[in-house]
Amino acid sequence: MCEAARKAALELQSINTAHKNDILALIAKTIEDNASTILAANEKDVMLATQKSKPAALIDRLTINEKRIESMVKGVLEVRNLPDPVGVVTEVGTMPSGIRIRKMRVPLGVIGIIYEARPNVTVDAIALCVKSGNAVVLRGSSDALNSNLAIYHSIKEALWSNGYDADIVQMIESTDRSLCEELLQQDKYIDVIIPRGGEELKKFVMTHAKMPVLASAGGNCHTYVERTADLGKALNVLVNAKAQRFGVCNATEQLLVDRAIAPVFLPMVKAALDPLNVKIEGDPETSRIIDVPVCDESEYMLEHHAPYLTVKIVENFDEAIERINANNTKHSDCILTENEVAVKEFFNRVDSACLYHNVSTRFTDGFEFGLGAEMGISTGKLHVRGPIGLEGLTTEKDIVDGDYVIRK
Repeated sequence: MCEAARKAALELQSINTAHKNDILALIAKTIEDNASTILAANEKDVMLATQKSKPAALIDRLTINEKRIESMVKGVLEVRNLPDPVGVVTEVGTMPSGIRIRKMRVPLGVIGIIYEARPNVTVDAIALCVKSGNAVVLRGSSDALNSNLAIYHSIKEALWSNGYDADIVQMIESTDRSLCEELLQQDKYIDVIIPRGGEELKKFVMTHAKMPVLASAGGNCHTYVERTADLGKALNVLVNAKAQRFGVCNATEQLLVDRAIAPVFLPMVKAALDPLNVKIEGDPETSRIIDVPVCDESEYMLEHHAPYLTVKIVENFDEAIERINANNTKHSDCILTENEVAVKEFFNRVDSACLYHNVSTRFTDGFEFGLGAEMGISTGKLHVRGPIGLEGLTTEKDIVDGDYVIRK
């Protein structure tokens, strides 16, 4: 499969934007036409997950409905309508030797992606890879097997029956976990591997992969309410960041509050989150202000993926920044404040892929960033950081021209 993907990728790199857009239009129509089949397959996955008492957050990520089918189709079409990064040339300049240097953006080649229970990733990954000129090898979660296969086979069949090279899309259909490790040894054929899931998956991939890894992992995201914040507006942002969806990587898990405003703000937080059945725990000082249990210190380092918020009272933004850098997963962190000095310090000193001022952490998303879709949220520092869109799935070549120039 990996060898076939490599061969297909070399062909895909040479086709033009219009050709790739035709493929994407076909994929969008295929998802739409096969919606009933995909939904029926998803019902099986959800039923099995429920029978196995899987966490509610996982079942939420796993579930497909008509609205999410519409979002998949919309995402493919948005990717289709985005500018094609492949072939874009940037002028560097002419050197004293007489050579002219330019940089041309090109596909990475073959991208492998190992992902957890999110069937929509199957569609997003295929769409982004086609538009960026890459072949893709997919390995989804056993929890989403029926859904992923329904999506994959419908797209594969549509490509083949319409005369396109179906080898540009590959999926490992077996749930044998040893195949993940085998996939990570295929550096002869796969150029980049992307893990999309929690910290355990990220660590497994980074330990075993022979090819470069674009680390896309979980989010222990923080919202810090500084003493000058507009508390009413800050509360609205926090509730959205925590409670709009619990099982996503950009949901806020940790709330930091300046000591000066804690006696006023924390009762507001409890009053807003109690009706939403969000469990709150905090440090001893928090527990004295509002009637919540004291949490273990280790909870501040965890991505909860649940209606659960942990709270820490801090003295000032220096302490808040120190705690964020000590505990976060370098994903998304937010400051709510009217203090421009605090904003500047936060942006300069917090080490995360996405930083927010008076904006919910829920915006770390390829759609919201205008990328059409995303391959994940890169929490590393090389090549691409934050939502991985089309340009993140390309690299550059140096193109050098001259009039039969030799080096002296």
